[in-house]
Amino acid sequence: MFSFYDISNSIHQWLSSQMGSTAVMLIEMAIVGVLAISLFAFLGLLLVYMERKVAAFMQLRLGPNRVGWKGTLQTLADTIKLLFKEGFSPDASDKFLFNFAPILVIVVAMLLLAPIPFAKGFQIYDINIGVFYISAVSSIGVIGILMAGWSSNNKYSLLGAMRSGAQIVSYELSAGLSLVVIVAFSGSMSLTQIVQSQADGWWIFKGHIPAMIAFVIFIIAGTAELNRAPFDFAEAESELTAGFHTEYTGMRFAMFFLAEYINMFIMAAVGATLFLGGWMPLHFGNLSGFNHIMDFIPHIVWFMGKTFFLIFVLMWFRWTFPRLRIDQLLTLEWKYLMPISLFNLLLVALVVIKGWHF
Repeated sequence: MFSFYDISNSIHQWLSSQMGSTAVMLIEMAIVGVLAISLFAFLGLLLVYMERKVAAFMQLRLGPNRVGWKGTLQTLADTIKLLFKEGFSPDASDKFLFNFAPILVIVVAMLLLAPIPFAKGFQIYDINIGVFYISAVSSIGVIGILMAGWSSNNKYSLLGAMRSGAQIVSYELSAGLSLVVIVAFSGSMSLTQIVQSQADGWWIFKGHIPAMIAFVIFIIAGTAELNRAPFDFAEAESELTAGFHTEYTGMRFAMFFLAEYINMFIMAAVGATLFLGGWMPLHFGNLSGFNHIMDFIPHIVWFMGKTFFLIFVLMWFRWTFPRLRIDQLLTLEWKYLMPISLFNLLLVALVVIKGWHF
């Protein structure tokens, strides 16, 4: 299997031969930062275009088809438009918090990229508590949303922010419990070790029914945490204008818009890593011939293929299901998903203790 360790080690050794350790560390951090920002920009353009095309497919229409080939430059044109739009702050708003909120949301999204293994040896930071890190850092994003809604001094923004806070705090519990299922199966919170534990089969297959239940709950709870339809109460256009970012314009609005799609990519990447093997090829037990053929496909292709499959599922949800009422949203979590998650956790403990998984 090809590993990115060879590339990163050769770059590190070359830099170490040219300068001191402090300069090497600063340059490597700058390289990682530039790559992360470039990935953000590329994903923002790609996922917005994909969203529009998937929506058009679901609604039997064409979608963007005029700017560039098949409309591929439409999102670039929209980005240029947002760059030149005036940034407006309401007179009665809290200027510091109003300007800081979109920055916080973007920073949280960037921090979540750190432990995700994109391929073998291609990871920003291999932390041994990766699952806990993702659960902890992702919960900070709601602070940016609450900050934006309150500082705008707009009743629609405040209502949207409060809805988002209640929604995210509620569904974080079910999402976290679904991640604990895979931690119990693999015996580790390191995302790298979780991927390596799936060398002989992905957990969604070899974890039996508990893993499948956890996967379904993770997708539902993740969709709610992203504030995407059918759980888009934080920015319900028919009720709250644009919700928590009603007063935002220009690039500050674009940062919220970009953060939604980056968080969707991260959520899909986490789901692909924990349940679908991450960059690990599809292997079945002792079928060495089949497994050897699967190893020819590059790791980054496996990872991106699984991630974009889950992104498509999330977009499919958005353009298929109608929006729930807010009481139905909370009922779904506290009366159904939460009890099922707790029962599933007990079932996983029994399966792991008895060794009933593959």
